[in-house]
Amino acid sequence: MQRIYIFKRFERFWHWSQAALITTMGVTGFEVHGTYRWLGYETAQEVHTTAAWALITLWVFAIFWHFTTGEWKQYVPTTDKLAAMLRYYLTGIFSHAPHPFRQTQLQKHNPLQRLAYLFVKLLINPLIWISGLFYLYYPQWGAWGLDWIPLASVAFVHLVTAFLMVIFFIVHVYFATTGHTPVAHIKAMITGYEEVEE
Repeated sequence: MQRIYIFKRFERFWHWSQAALITTMGVTGFEVHGTYRWLGYETAQEVHTTAAWALITLWVFAIFWHFTTGEWKQYVPTTDKLAAMLRYYLTGIFSHAPHPFRQTQLQKHNPLQRLAYLFVKLLINPLIWISGLFYLYYPQWGAWGLDWIPLASVAFVHLVTAFLMVIFFIVHVYFATTGHTPVAHIKAMITGYEEVEE
């Protein structure tokens, strides 16, 4: 195994902060939705809103960082080794086949990761962000001339994208355990160093 520095300090901060905020929003969002009672509606709603603003702030900084450092290129989709990655995740991973993708500083994400992250960044994040802000500022809709929009439609979009985020989160955590050891990828996101086969 070769140990290479893959994830920069800001990437690791951004990753874990985002994970904590999304988890907080998921937990409080379910309570606001009435799934269970823990903090109480008012407190859950306040925590959810505070976490949302913190996440939006983090996303703005992350977008700025990605564009100023050139790291946005990590998310450009590619079909190179896409079929090999699909085969690996469908069958190869269960038969201990060699991983078809080798990480480098210039290529941190395999083709499937690139597609998944692009889907999150271009579809889920904007929809959850916009619908959440519309939901938050519902009392101002009349002044903005938007009172013709059904609140139920905005709530539905927010709920669906929240569930898509939860699904992404669960799948992401699962794939984080598929390295050469169950915690290898998680450790890499803490230290910045990934162990790759030579």
